[in-house]
Amino acid sequence: MALAVCGPDRDGWVEGCRHVVSPNCDERPAGVAVDLLVIHAISLPPGRFGGSDIEALFTNRLDASADPFYPSIAELRVSAHFLIRRDGELVQFVPTTRRAWHAGESSWRGRPRCNDFSIGIELEGCDEAAFEPVQYGRLGALVNALCRSLPIAGIAGHSEIAPGRKTDPGPHFDWARLMAGLDSPLARP
Repeated sequence: MALAVCGPDRDGWVEGCRHVVSPNCDERPAGVAVDLLVIHAISLPPGRFGGSDIEALFTNRLDASADPFYPSIAELRVSAHFLIRRDGELVQFVPTTRRAWHAGESSWRGRPRCNDFSIGIELEGCDEAAFEPVQYGRLGALVNALCRSLPIAGIAGHSEIAPGRKTDPGPHFDWARLMAGLDSPLARP
């Protein structure tokens, strides 16, 4: 599987990945530059990988009866711009030109409402497991492509923009490995 990723087109869609349109997005505030990448981790059911439940959650089709955990999240209206599966597959849910609902109550360097100025990238994973090498390769390629197309200046984990509320991408995420593969340095918390 080639790890090359092209930057978004003028409508905010990246070519060469699977597109699954999420309704959980809206317009960004006028004049706000997209300059932050937020790294998340998600697994559904928690701690299990594969299947279509992440996509179902992001498209408001999650079957609340499919797992005992799901009634607590089935009514959430959330999304991310991108998901990188365990096998490296890249899925895009929201164009980069729109605001995905991924960060919730959050702040980056004193700026609240990170959804307004960020791109959300989910990795299929959890706090208890290491991420796959192919996920780091795909993530690095995506970050580099986004940095060539957008004025990205910083990168943070969900836990760093919502401390005390979120823990992802978790203790097994290797920030040094990601940062070593980037074409340009990005600000970190």
